[in-house]
Order: sequence, then C-alpha cells, then structure tokens
Amino acid sequence: MERKRRTIKNGILFVLIGLMLMIAQACSTKPSTSNESASKQEGPKQGGTLTVVRLSDATKLDPHFITDIPSANIVYQKVYEGLVEPDKDFKIQPLLAKEWKVIDGTTWEFKLREGIKFHDGAPFNADAVKKTFDRLLDPKTASPQREKFSMIKEVKVVDENTVQLILEYPYAPLLSILASNEGSIISPKALAENPDSLSQHPVGTGPFVFESWKTGQEISLKKNENYWGKKPNIDRVVFKVVPEDATRLAMIETGEAQINDQVPVTEIDRIEASDKMALYRTEGLAVEYVGFNVKKKPFDDVRVRKAISHAIEREAIIKGVYNNVGTLANEAMSPKVFGYSDKIKPYDYDLNEAKKLLKEAGYEKGLKVTLLTSDRKERINMAEVIQSQLKGIGVDVKIQVMEYGAYIGMIEKGEHDMAIGGWGNATGDGDYNQYNLFHSASQGPPGNHFYYSNPDVDKMIEAARRESDEKKRLKLYEEVMQKEIDDAVYVPIRNYEHIAAYSKNVSGFWLNAASYLMIDDVVIK
Repeated sequence: MERKRRTIKNGILFVLIGLMLMIAQACSTKPSTSNESASKQEGPKQGGTLTVVRLSDATKLDPHFITDIPSANIVYQKVYEGLVEPDKDFKIQPLLAKEWKVIDGTTWEFKLREGIKFHDGAPFNADAVKKTFDRLLDPKTASPQREKFSMIKEVKVVDENTVQLILEYPYAPLLSILASNEGSIISPKALAENPDSLSQHPVGTGPFVFESWKTGQEISLKKNENYWGKKPNIDRVVFKVVPEDATRLAMIETGEAQINDQVPVTEIDRIEASDKMALYRTEGLAVEYVGFNVKKKPFDDVRVRKAISHAIEREAIIKGVYNNVGTLANEAMSPKVFGYSDKIKPYDYDLNEAKKLLKEAGYEKGLKVTLLTSDRKERINMAEVIQSQLKGIGVDVKIQVMEYGAYIGMIEKGEHDMAIGGWGNATGDGDYNQYNLFHSASQGPPGNHFYYSNPDVDKMIEAARRESDEKKRLKLYEEVMQKEIDDAVYVPIRNYEHIAAYSKNVSGFWLNAASYLMIDDVVIK
C-alpha cells in the first residue's frame, strides 16, 4: 500500500447530504504512469537527509494563518495531520479519524484513533480536536481560514475518542475541507501555552517533527521516532531557500539537493538532457490568471476590465511563456475540480473592441497601470508579454516584481492595481475555489484579492455550498462563474501542470494535484 500506515478496503466516498452516505475505505490507487511516482526501489533504504530546494521561504507555519500553498507544503502531512486525508485520486481516506458517519444532514460524528500523541507529548483525543476548531472559529483569533469552516456551529465532545461537528446547514464538501491543510489538528498544549509561537514552531502529530527555521535560509524537520503509523525512511528533510533557478538545478546535479519542486518551464530541456536529473510532471488543481483590484481606479470600471480582457492574447502566453506546459484556462477553476464547466467562454482577443471600450470609459488617450507579480521566472515573462500586448491599446504597463512573501503581503492588503496570481485549490471541490476567490467575506487574506463584491454572486456561492444534489451544484457553479466572467473580474490564463526536478538517487516521492510534496515513502540511495 502506497499511503503510509493502514489497510483500508477499496471504495469511494461521496456524500449527498440527507440522501446517502457511503464511507470509502480505500488504498490509494497505483500510479498509471511512471510520472505518478518518482521511481521504484528494491526495498526501502533507511536514513539520510532529503534536501528540497525552493525559490522562496515560507511566510508562516501556523495552519490557521497560512494562506499560500508553498508555506503549507512545509507542514502538510509532515508536521500536521487532519481527521481525514485525500489519496492520490483525491478520494477521502481515514487519518486521525478511523471512521465517521453522518447522523443527520448537519451532524457529523468522527471516531478517533487511540494512543496517538502530539510532538510535545500532549494526547490526541476529542478534546484536542475541539480546541483546534474552537480556536480557528473564534473571531478573536482573526484567522483568515475561519470563513472556510463557518458552517461549523459547534464542536461537541461525545467521549474521549468521539467528536461531533454540528453544522449550521448541510455542507456537501465538509470532508474535502477537513482533508486540507486548514483542517490540521494542533497540539492543545501548544495552543494553551503559547499559540503565537505556532507561526514559527508548528506542533502536530505527523511523521516529522519541526526542528528549526533559519529565516530566509532553510526549514528543517526530523523523523518522528514516536510516530503512530509507518515511520518515514529518511531521518530529516531540509527545505532550503535558493532564489536562483540555475543554482537550484545545479544543486540537484551535484547531489547537494534531491528535489526542486519549483522548476521554471524554461529549464525542462536541461533537465531531460541530464544524466543526473529526472523530470516529474502531473496535472494540478490550480489555475493561473491576471486579476484586477476592482476597488481601485481604473479597474473599478468594468469597461476597463473588459478592454484589457480583450487585449490579452492568452494562447500566445501558453505557447510562448509556458512552452505548452499546462492548458489554456477558460475560467478560474481547473477541469480537475468538481464544479468545472466547459461552457464558460472568456473574452476573445479583439483589439478593436478593447479600444472602443477604453474610449467609452474615457481613456481614449490611454492610461497607465501597474502589474504586480511574484519573482517566479514564468510570471515575470508573462508580465512582459502582457506589457507588450497592452501597448497595442494604449495601456502603459509598469511591471512590479516582488519576492513571494512581499507579494503575498501586498495583495492581502489590496495595494495592487492588477496582479498575476494563481489559486491552488487544496480540496478538489468548487466551494474552495468559489467561496475563497469571489465571496465578499473572503476579501483580502482568505483569497479574494480582486476585492470583488456582488450580492448575487454571494447568494449563488452560498446556495452551492448548501446544495446536496450534485447536478444542481454543478449548475449553480456554471451560472456563478459566467457572472464573474461577465463582470470581468479576472482573465483566466492557464490550468496548472506541476513539474519538479529530482535526483536519480531519490525515489518514493510524489506531488499531489494541489502541489503538495508527499515524502512519507522517500528513499535516498
């Protein structure tokens, strides 16, 4: 069995609230291609340090405050675990909860595994689950993740190993959100003694224990010798910050590092030509886009947003910038996410229509805007292409490149005009996409960096998260995404394909569709 520690019967979980519940107890399926797993090995070798080189440092390590996947990647399924987890096909499997049932449409009961301890020795039990979610849901905590769990009215301890989540309303994708990083269960001892320290020193139940964080340099985790499940093969993992793309690849080739999970597409040929490195590719759940801050001039005028939407030649970006890695997006939801619709049509490339709209908006003589991007090579290249394209309609684009942490800080404060962004759906469900990106309650850190607010859109998103009928949910998402396109909130660019370079002396890792690096079974030869 590929996922770590238990034997679970094959099956599929899907919930139609109030109608049916089928509990899946399935081993993750075997990879269909060699890319699904780095490589096979002849019996696992023990020990060694896995070094992962990355473009940027984490921003914070508290799952209640992490708002970006690169930071979550450090702790997800490594330091922290949730009640449930997704397998390679994003089907939900037991983790800290061994089983669960829906008592009625709004009451979910979880039976917990026994004998598990947090890294600081605190016992894992129903009270620990309650303390984690009570902290998350407390308005005083001011967690940007609170809205994702706003349907939870109460966390009820039934007995030491049984906990109930009482919901305000039926919520179909509850298990998918519990399986995400936001659903991580935190040590109650750490929460009681020094919750602020969790941003720098995470304490969970996972197979790795936090060791140290040298800001701007590296974060290290060590094997949890007291882990309740199958222990990792490796002794340590170090996430090392190396901003230069070429240097990261050179470190893989020389053996200084084993994995580079943030690889520019421009380096694919170099990787494939190397006898020391190999390339890992897998489809993702994320979508990349150009987003407008609709509260700032000139983007508070829908005609300006539509004009720029008409003037960006998206196909040229996919081919010229991304070398056809990933596919052309038609909406802010990947085809791999539940809720996707192929009926949504973005604005076509039409410079005459773009000029006409700018004239109507009073910008016949042109305008100046700033385009913000993080320092990823492809995004800088994309910004330059867009800068060139928008000259054709008289829009003068100033490109602002920021280190990833500073970029996140800026968009979370709404200080940008327009920005190249991406949404890495962490659950595979449309609610995670729509509620976080477009609902009025999610403006700022939770994900709505467009600062978009539309009461009709809010109502449709809320209706979709409460709807138990699959076909009705799909129809609601189709309707709401068309409305977001009509309002020209963003320009969809690319459905992600995640790529990584790795040393040929390492095996057993994989990237899941949300771009999390999974290292439980890693072997270093």
